[in-house]
Amino acid sequence: MCFAKIQNPASRVPVEWHDSLWQPVITTCPSAAARRGKAIKTLIQSPLLTHPMRRKNLFKLMKNKSVTARRHRAGFTLVELLVVIAIIGILAGMLLPVLASVKKQALITKAKTEMADLVNAINAYDTEYGRFPMIKPEQAIAGSSDFTTGLVFGHGFKGDDASYSYDNNSNVVAVLMDLEKYPNGNTTSNNAHVYNPKQTKFLTAKISGYDYVPNDPTPLGGVDNTGVYRDPWGNPYVITVDASYDDQCSDLLYSRQSISQNPPSSTSPTGYNGLLNPDFNANNNNFLYHGKVMVWSAGPDKAYDIGPANQGKNKDNILSWK
Repeated sequence: MCFAKIQNPASRVPVEWHDSLWQPVITTCPSAAARRGKAIKTLIQSPLLTHPMRRKNLFKLMKNKSVTARRHRAGFTLVELLVVIAIIGILAGMLLPVLASVKKQALITKAKTEMADLVNAINAYDTEYGRFPMIKPEQAIAGSSDFTTGLVFGHGFKGDDASYSYDNNSNVVAVLMDLEKYPNGNTTSNNAHVYNPKQTKFLTAKISGYDYVPNDPTPLGGVDNTGVYRDPWGNPYVITVDASYDDQCSDLLYSRQSISQNPPSSTSPTGYNGLLNPDFNANNNNFLYHGKVMVWSAGPDKAYDIGPANQGKNKDNILSWK
């Protein structure tokens, strides 16, 4: 773009620019005479002129806007915060039952592993010594029958024999672990290795250091201070051995008709959990396991009774032979 005055070709046109980064080159248009002999002159470019106050205000406004935007992006509104809390609460409500189920299953798996270790240890002891890990008073009680230990009376069940008082498995555990003293310092029935002269440790079980208290809501598993081997829920493991040596185990609880007969209240020789009654008219307490050792736990509910094996308190019992 150019500007010219015909009467005075040498005149300069003053130009003032505001807030612009573009600076055009401005030239004047000379007269005809000038074009014939004179070079075209270029106007001096005006420096970039800005209004101090306008530029200051402009920068201030831009800065304030940027800070406000950043603050808005970094924070949460009350509604957003409540939504997040509600989502977390819903997820927690969904996850807690899952976590409880996972924990329960982990304890069941642990109990099965410990029971398998007990079965293997008892069989290994029998192979080594030709007898089961029973002390003399227990052998006298068993006589020619099988022997069950660890069965705690008071779960809706009472022993048929009043002299049957061995309601814990500490003697079996002391022999298998070759303990001369219980964790509480008391002498065991295996003192001087009388029942394990080769001092072989057939069983390795965790010593819990737990002092059993009836109805303790948080009992510990493992071997407690009195030598009782407890399941993860605090009940003693129930152990039955084939003391009659006929390759059949008769557990004091599971041999009962009211518990093992399938279907209940019949004369069927078929029992739950693989047990059988060899009597033709199975109307007695003679349901047997074909094997030398039975170990079971009362399970997560910590209880058992004389009802059917697949119902009520017995439903969640954990069995080594199942």
